[in-house]
Amino acid sequence: MKIIRPLSADKLCVKLQPERIPFADSNSIPANTKRHSPQQRALEALNLALHIPSQGFNIYMAGESDLGRSYLLRDVLSPRAKKAATPPDLIYVCNFDDPDKPVLMSLPAGMGKKLKSSLNKLFVTIQTTVNQRLEGSSHTRQRTSLMGNFQTRREQLLKKMNEKAGAQGFNLGMDEGGSMTLYPLIEGRRLNEQEYENLEEGLRKELRRKGDSLIEPMSTYLRKLAKVEQDFQDQERDLERELVDDVLKTHFDPIAKKLASASKSDGLKSFLEKLRSDTIEKLDMLIPQDAPAPGSSRQNASHLMHQEGPGPDDLQAKYDINLFVDNSDTSGAPVIFDDHPTLSNLMGCIEREAELGALVTDFTLIKSGSFHKANGGYLVLHMDDILQQPLAWEALLRSLRSGYSRIEDSGEEAGKAKGLHPEPIPVSLKVILVGKEDLHELLLYADERFSKLFKIKAHLTEHMQRTSANIRIFLAHLRRIIDDDNLLPFDREALAGLVDFSSKIIEDQHKISLKYPRIREIMVEASAYASMQGLEIINAETLRKAMKARIFRSNLVEDAFMEEYDRGIIKVATSGEEVGKANGLAVTLYGDFEFGLPHQISCTVGAGFGGVIDLERDAMLGGPIHTKAMMILKSYLVGAFAHNKPLVFTGSLGFEQNYGGIEGDSASGAELAALLSALAGVPIRLNLAFTGAVGQSGQIMAVGG
Repeated sequence: MKIIRPLSADKLCVKLQPERIPFADSNSIPANTKRHSPQQRALEALNLALHIPSQGFNIYMAGESDLGRSYLLRDVLSPRAKKAATPPDLIYVCNFDDPDKPVLMSLPAGMGKKLKSSLNKLFVTIQTTVNQRLEGSSHTRQRTSLMGNFQTRREQLLKKMNEKAGAQGFNLGMDEGGSMTLYPLIEGRRLNEQEYENLEEGLRKELRRKGDSLIEPMSTYLRKLAKVEQDFQDQERDLERELVDDVLKTHFDPIAKKLASASKSDGLKSFLEKLRSDTIEKLDMLIPQDAPAPGSSRQNASHLMHQEGPGPDDLQAKYDINLFVDNSDTSGAPVIFDDHPTLSNLMGCIEREAELGALVTDFTLIKSGSFHKANGGYLVLHMDDILQQPLAWEALLRSLRSGYSRIEDSGEEAGKAKGLHPEPIPVSLKVILVGKEDLHELLLYADERFSKLFKIKAHLTEHMQRTSANIRIFLAHLRRIIDDDNLLPFDREALAGLVDFSSKIIEDQHKISLKYPRIREIMVEASAYASMQGLEIINAETLRKAMKARIFRSNLVEDAFMEEYDRGIIKVATSGEEVGKANGLAVTLYGDFEFGLPHQISCTVGAGFGGVIDLERDAMLGGPIHTKAMMILKSYLVGAFAHNKPLVFTGSLGFEQNYGGIEGDSASGAELAALLSALAGVPIRLNLAFTGAVGQSGQIMAVGG
């Protein structure tokens, strides 16, 4: 018979001898050294994906949230991004042919900002120069000459109109608004409306007849007068165009040529040419408003002079550029971590401004998102963030599938006001999604697009073997944490304690946990305690104090349970022997703190055909795993005792004073011991507690926790 040897308490947890730490303290650990990474599986997947430019080979990094996933990605992406080419700037400019469809242009990195600044300064200079030229003697002289010719021709026509009217006994009058009226003359005196009404009926009829006969010739003269005014307006416009064209030749053309040559972009050259033509065509954007010409037949200045046009701010807005993506400060490929990927933050948006009670927009209000800023580089998104934004998730998948990002109005704004349709942005980037493994599996089955767009999975491991080489790797990571958080140094004993702490986290004496964020927390707390004590280095005692303090902050519930055990409120006998009773150990999780509690498991048996009755299941307090463990227990009994005859007994198993439910299979070993004790009448020692699951063959399985 196999003898079961007792396990001493010192074997329950591993202790690393400080002498095995090859450094006197953390300051002696080499910094920034390249060592073998424990995440080789994930690194190989990342390197493969980053070397594949084809569409669809984006990355899903699968791993728990406390494995330092973002740190690992920065370590991998940053060196590669620095060696890559810097992506171009992206700008939106006015589409002079269709203003609702802004044009997208790509310029060398940094040139977008220079272009925007150059055009803004250029049009300020052009506006100032045009104003000065308009007030100059040369332009004033030419305009005065045109005005003189216009007034001469106009007065000649008005004279002929007066002569024609006078021949019929009428006088031609003109009011301040430019309206013309025929007034009858009696004995050389112009009659007003009241005097006209006092005339005899026959005389009024005669005057109306003569007035009707003047309508046609006067209409002819009015058409000629309008033609003279139109000719004057056209001549004045031509004069202004010549002035603006001359200013553009002096100021605009040299800079436009220089910009087009520097960008080597046919699109920019075409835009600058159209901008120049539009500037000449839309003179109202440059020419300030003047007063109506004296004696004009129309008060409305648009017939003779300049309309009231937009001011300098409108000029700058119309001919401005929208620096959509600015890479002037980017060196290499961009690496973007978006921790708030709403639809507008991720995929951009078209903003609107309130104007006279209405929402208006233009191409300068098109805003980029992190997806566009990462174009030509890498975009990192956490699944917990992006899946909370369904619209952003759908837009991301659409853009990756099509290779283009379209910025559109969304929500209520799209239906209330006329919107823009910007030119789509070609995209070429690697998207890295960071999430848990079960979420990756769920997406594979739930969305067929996911497997086509994220073909590479970088799977992170939670631990590595506890070897000397891996301990050195682990210590190198600790040095980085100390440097990043500006912590006090750790001595050799404290470093050994951190190695043991990592094994405790992973619940395996032969492995080291890679959950560096959790290890960092205890390091930060230990550094704080050392500072409070005035220490210059963290020793093992300070580290133990930080660990005990962490437990003390969280174990209030555990202490309450222990008090109830001590007072006998929860009855668990820990001495003597008893039939049909066994003490089991259960792990209780309260928030982020877990602790073990003893439970008394009791069993009663009697005659009957009920078999083993699971009281927890019948009371709906048992979980599915515990229910399965009870079925395995029944299978063991059948295999051990019912080869020839069925078992004829009824036994009930249950946890005493359990009111919160039970889940897991680690109590099935103690339940089997209680059942066998009740069946055989053999007592069980109560000073021992039992934990571990039982198999169908009666083997006790390994248990963690």
